[in-house]
Amino acid sequence: MDQIADRAGKPAPGEYAARARSRWRRLFFRALGSFVVVVSLLGLYAFWFEQRRLVLNENTLELPHWPEPLSGTRVALLSDLHVGSPYWHLPELEGLVERTNQAQPDLVLLAGDYLINGVRFGQWIDPESIARVLSRLHAPLGVVAVLGNHDWWNNGHRVRRAFTSNGITVLENEALELKRGSESFFVVGLADPLTRHVRLDEALAGVPDGAPFLVLCHEPDVFPDVPERAALTLAGHTHGGQVRLPLLGSLVVPSQYGQRYARGHVEENGRHLFVTSGVGTSIFPVRFGVPPEIALLTLR
Repeated sequence: MDQIADRAGKPAPGEYAARARSRWRRLFFRALGSFVVVVSLLGLYAFWFEQRRLVLNENTLELPHWPEPLSGTRVALLSDLHVGSPYWHLPELEGLVERTNQAQPDLVLLAGDYLINGVRFGQWIDPESIARVLSRLHAPLGVVAVLGNHDWWNNGHRVRRAFTSNGITVLENEALELKRGSESFFVVGLADPLTRHVRLDEALAGVPDGAPFLVLCHEPDVFPDVPERAALTLAGHTHGGQVRLPLLGSLVVPSQYGQRYARGHVEENGRHLFVTSGVGTSIFPVRFGVPPEIALLTLR
């Protein structure tokens, strides 16, 4: 009978298992090959393409403590430039300045971390060169900055001198009065809490009772301490987690509040916070799901 089965083209009984194993082996290696290709493409996207994809994100924020005469004020928020990180050197910074100027903001706010520390494949760039490029930012109400932890790790006093000598106002636990038309408002700039001491009461002492003000800080973790009368708190530092996966969100966010203040507009108990995902990279030169951004905010 076996001979008859063989003549009919049917496999012998022992060959069924061997053929099944061979078929599953081929499927496994095809799946493995597909997986390797997909991972390689995603890695290429994260390590090369996403970091170079500067986007302009426009948001209109309805703020209960922002007066009607100032409605429509456009603020460009830039943070975590980390100039010298891969794909973000002085030529790219010049492109960032040009795109920001093209958006025609009324005010430019810089939320810290202009330098780098230990970024893989990065190149340290001095603060004087960075400040010279940033001095080309143009806005009717000026350019106002605070410093971040990386700036203080690289001699924050030198960074501050470089910025101020290039016409950029740097605040640390201070309030600056600005005037748009006949209406005044204040920018309250806070110290970096990782490397300095935040003195919120000292900073707010420069704001008259009832005057509208914005709070500019590097890290969003100070937000719970900001009083309700602040129109808006603006921050950076988190990079949006740098890697943001579908469904899972940002896996690592440098904040004691986790993903709560990772990025974007946050409203808590009538108070408002906006966290930009920044521009450069820290530690690992990778971004996924959070491209470098210019945050352009219209305050109403």
